[in-house]
Amino acid sequence: MIKVGLILGIAGACRTDELVNLTVDDIEDVGSSLIVKIPNTKTKIPRIFVVTDVGNMLELFRKYLSLRPPHVKHKRLFLYYKAGKCSSQPVGKNTMGTIPSVVASYLKLPDVACYTGHCLRRSSATLLADAGVDITTIKRHAGWKSITVAEGYVENSIENKTKIANQVLVGSTTSAITKTVNVSESNIPSNINFENCTNVTFNLNVNK
Repeated sequence: MIKVGLILGIAGACRTDELVNLTVDDIEDVGSSLIVKIPNTKTKIPRIFVVTDVGNMLELFRKYLSLRPPHVKHKRLFLYYKAGKCSSQPVGKNTMGTIPSVVASYLKLPDVACYTGHCLRRSSATLLADAGVDITTIKRHAGWKSITVAEGYVENSIENKTKIANQVLVGSTTSAITKTVNVSESNIPSNINFENCTNVTFNLNVNK
């Protein structure tokens, strides 16, 4: 339950109650991915997100779903799991909210109690911001009405702050090496043509 909750929570920037209310009908397994619908949200904006076949994420979801007892009368996705079996009792909000602290404890992080259920949503937005995703996409992914919240994640992104630091201190986001090479017509490949060129700049990526 914890692993599946972690996967869906971060992939969809889900609130705790959104995970709690998720039903088996809200998830469509299309083979190469899962299409997840969040119909009821705090902002009244339904969301859809996708979980792709990265690592063994889909396998974990399918295994968890296969443990669902056939006599369960409700359709809530998350059921209590113990000793390799799922009961018919649905997981509540308090239990769902402990997932981040359980993960933090497993990773031996300090201040485990600080990792609340909202960490899944924050982690999703932070990962997108650090990956350079634009503010509008982050806003839509998380279902925020205002762009202000998304701006906060981009502004506080360590990756973004690193780029800014390089621009301030170095003048560029990457290190550059400039070298002048005299090229004669005899060693230019036949498939490259130069005509009336001045101040030509080549950008080369060299793998050592």
